[in-house]
Amino acid sequence: MTRIEREKATVEVMVRLYCRRRLGVDELPQEYAELLAYARKRLDCCKFGEAKPTCRKCPVHCYAPARRELMRTVMRWCGPRMILYHPVMAIRHIIGR
Repeated sequence: MTRIEREKATVEVMVRLYCRRRLGVDELPQEYAELLAYARKRLDCCKFGEAKPTCRKCPVHCYAPARRELMRTVMRWCGPRMILYHPVMAIRHIIGR
């Protein structure tokens, strides 16, 4: 699995976890489905490719400000919980920083 594919999988798990546990819904609300599609598109278009740094350390912020803030909210909530729900994915993400 490539780094971009891993990033996509991690983002999807985080968005779904946020919606299921924080918002209490099983289906992705429209706003979060759009966020997930947007994140996938941004990852596909990343100019750094497999040498991509984490978004926090990236010199090019390719997310629109509103979507960046929404993704930041999702990641802040999910980050500490990923070790409980998806420990292997969380450890890979930490090591890959």
